[in-house]
Amino acid sequence: MEKPTNADLTPQTIVAFLADIFERRGGEEYLGEPVTMAEHMLQGATLAERSGQDELVIVSALLHDIGHFTSEFGMFSMDDTEDRHHEDAGAEVLERFFPSLVTDCVRYHVAAKRYLCATRPEYFRRLSEASVHSLNLQGGPMTAEEVTEFEKNPNLKEIIAVRYLDDAGKEAEMETPSFAHFAPMVQRVVDRHCGVA
Repeated sequence: MEKPTNADLTPQTIVAFLADIFERRGGEEYLGEPVTMAEHMLQGATLAERSGQDELVIVSALLHDIGHFTSEFGMFSMDDTEDRHHEDAGAEVLERFFPSLVTDCVRYHVAAKRYLCATRPEYFRRLSEASVHSLNLQGGPMTAEEVTEFEKNPNLKEIIAVRYLDDAGKEAEMETPSFAHFAPMVQRVVDRHCGVA
């Protein structure tokens, strides 16, 4: 499948576009973790589904790192000295087709790490080496002012839930369904948001 530009995407093609990304690039290394990019995102969605989370949270977990593939700044590596803002790139691709809860979970899953490091000291100790490295590139823990502003987001609870799923989805050899398992759910979310009958 030839990669369409964002402007070419429609409610009828966005899910195939995302599936193609998983197919073509899902096997790439995930930031020094013991899983591939696709395994990481599928694990988050699988854990969300197994724990009975709402479809919007499951889809958010599935797509939270899609910006690593769509960012004009390329993939993160442990040698990076600047952030690549994959969260903004992902939200930008999704925002025409998904409700704000999903795009907020994608756009702010990095900020949520900074928030949790500032508000829950035990959280920082759980981070992997790669996650600590990216945290430093992303600005470190939030300031008190940033925490106050972040807590105003009406989707805060779901953003934090996706952050924890992001952190949990790094288990070597965990069995998960493929993207195809989640595709009908993703399409339902798109159709509801876009008013497709």
